[in-house]
Amino acid sequence: MRPAGQNALLEAARQEFAERGFGSASIRNIAARAGMSLSAMYHYYSGKQELLHALLDEGMDRYFGSVTAELTAVGGDDAAPADRLGAVVAATTRFRAEHATRSNILLLEERSLEPERLEHYSRRQADATNLFREPIDAGIASGEFHTPYPDEARRGVIAMCNAVAQWYRPDGALTLDVLVDRHVELALTLVEYRPQRSFAARGR
Repeated sequence: MRPAGQNALLEAARQEFAERGFGSASIRNIAARAGMSLSAMYHYYSGKQELLHALLDEGMDRYFGSVTAELTAVGGDDAAPADRLGAVVAATTRFRAEHATRSNILLLEERSLEPERLEHYSRRQADATNLFREPIDAGIASGEFHTPYPDEARRGVIAMCNAVAQWYRPDGALTLDVLVDRHVELALTLVEYRPQRSFAARGR
C-alpha cells in the first residue's frame, strides 16, 4: 500500500495532466494540489517523468485487474472464445467509462515518455492488445468466428472500446449497461460470430 502522500501526488498529477497535458503541466502545481512542498514531493518522485510513469503503471494495473475479474466471472481460459471476447470488451468499455480521466492519460500521454520508460509501457500495451487477440485467434481456430480479417476486426473492437473515454457521459441518455451490451454485440458481429451447433441440431 502506498503512503497517503504518494497517493495524493498521483491524484494531483492525474488532474494536472488531464487539464493541461503533460508538456504544459507544472510540477509546482502538482505539489500544491497535493498540499505539499516541492521538497516533500521530491521525496516520492524525481519529477514529471517519474510521476507519469507511475500513473501509467497504476492505470494499467487497474485495467488488467478489471479484465481479469470479468474473465474469471465467465470461466477464465476454459470459457468459449465468444464469452472471453465478450468479457474483455465489457470490462474495457466499463473501465473507459468509469475511469475516463485515467484512461485518457493511458491512451494519450505515452508519447510523453522518455525512451526507456516508453519501452516498458509498450510491453504492457502489447499485453493489453493480446487480451483481444487471443480470444479472436481462438475463435477463428475453433470455427466460431468467420471474419477473414481478424487483425482489422481486433483493431476496430479496441478502437470502439477506447473511444468511450472521450465521449461517454454518465448523465446522458445511454446507460453504461446498455452501452456494454451493444459493444459486446458489435464486437461479435465484427468477428462474424456463428455459434457452433450440436450434432443433433445439424441433423434436423
